[in-house]
Amino acid sequence: MKLTTKGHYSVKALLDLSLQPAYGPVSVRAIALRQDIPAPYLEKLLIEMRRAGLVKSVRGSIGGYQLAKEPAQISIGQILESVGESITHLAHHTPTPAQAEDWVTFTLWQRLNQKLKEALYNITLADLYYDARSWQASLGEEANFVV
Repeated sequence: MKLTTKGHYSVKALLDLSLQPAYGPVSVRAIALRQDIPAPYLEKLLIEMRRAGLVKSVRGSIGGYQLAKEPAQISIGQILESVGESITHLAHHTPTPAQAEDWVTFTLWQRLNQKLKEALYNITLADLYYDARSWQASLGEEANFVV
């Protein structure tokens, strides 16, 4: 599986939101600047994630987007799925019994794909948050960083 730009930007945006004090609302522009994501594209992704219930929008002068759930309740699989990313990437080819070697390879890749899918649904924004903070602390950096 290759993480596309769409999936990568979506995860970066939600991780950015998880880093905000009390998960308060953040403008699209602020996220776009910090994460180097084109703002119009980011807005489209956030709308898709809002429809999926991962973020909510707040109107007003201090409005923007914020997480709709705690980071521990949002998995990477949910984020990718919300923006239409396909987690399954195996070819829809089923070898015949005469193709035993192909069958073994096919079965192996099928099992690996299932494990990858399980992992993506078990890794949460909270996990990434703590990984990012640990990495940041090891570098002796401030609390603000680009994902």
